[in-house]
Amino acid sequence: MTNMIILGPQGCGKGTQAKKISKELDIPHISTGDIFRELRKEDSELGRKVKNLIDEGNFVPDDVTIEIVKDRLKKKDCKDGFILDGFPRNLFQAKSINEVINIDYVFDIEIPHDVSVHRLSGRRTCSNKGCGAIYNIYLEPKSKEERICDKCGSNLFQRMDDQKEAIEKRLRTYHTETEPMMEFYKLKSNLVVLDGTATIDEVFEEIMNAIL
Repeated sequence: MTNMIILGPQGCGKGTQAKKISKELDIPHISTGDIFRELRKEDSELGRKVKNLIDEGNFVPDDVTIEIVKDRLKKKDCKDGFILDGFPRNLFQAKSINEVINIDYVFDIEIPHDVSVHRLSGRRTCSNKGCGAIYNIYLEPKSKEERICDKCGSNLFQRMDDQKEAIEKRLRTYHTETEPMMEFYKLKSNLVVLDGTATIDEVFEEIMNAIL
């Protein structure tokens, strides 16, 4: 069993790496961002609350996030391990999850502030809720036609949380709340710090070398 957490500021590529690790090791990639994006589509009290928070560049409250993650980790596909992406985001969440399950590795992908802003502000999302594909005007994957989704032909748009003001707010919160977790994980898990400005393959190779 290998239980992992992948951390780093928004735009560092932790989602990309988590997907590659998931495929390589055949363990589930659990992204709180994906979970919240599904919730915000729901016409429910929780869905509307999550949507408003995310659109304003805010985070979902700790108690809600922790319960969602704990429930997800109880599923059978996590029995041989998992990789958490986007959780925990602060010391309280880290300590809460540590009480119920052991974490073997924590990967911290670091990139400069201006790189985060550049990467995130380039994101464009498919307007078709049934599709939801994500592209980037600066990085791969780019759409073949500007502002048109390759998969379904719908228009692409920039989400409110991918606009510069919301990005800056999220990054400030990340550096204030998430970075203090590093000292905690230095004592509790194998903390591996990675250079997120390296290529995707180079970062992935470092991760695999640390695990295997």
